[in-house]
Amino acid sequence: MLAFKQKKDQVRKSGGKRILIKINVVGSSGPIRFVVNEEEVVAAVIETALKSYAREDRLPVLGTKFSDFFLYTPVAGTEALGPWEMIGTFGVRNFMLWKKPGQSEGGAEITRKRSGRWKSWLSRSLSLKANQ
Repeated sequence: MLAFKQKKDQVRKSGGKRILIKINVVGSSGPIRFVVNEEEVVAAVIETALKSYAREDRLPVLGTKFSDFFLYTPVAGTEALGPWEMIGTFGVRNFMLWKKPGQSEGGAEITRKRSGRWKSWLSRSLSLKANQ
């Protein structure tokens, strides 16, 4: 209880508000939600999103380098956010995370192989039951 009060006091003294943001990763099944300080830079937010994504064992496998990704807001249109801009300056809480084109996709190949084996096993099982 005491540690919680100390953290709360530190946030008040720093003057920064904490906000809940939602990041949709392109190709993933659902958004990642977490709380950040408004004064956090975009690069740190991308890094936190990638760690959360990996911790939840989501697919496709993305990697851990924040420099391999772009963060967009639905309001800004096609311009990616700069890595050293503060996340609270945009006035939005929903973001999109895209992998930069031309980056290695080694994790995606591994995922494809696994899903291919699973899909072939399922189709063989169903075809055997349908034939009987």
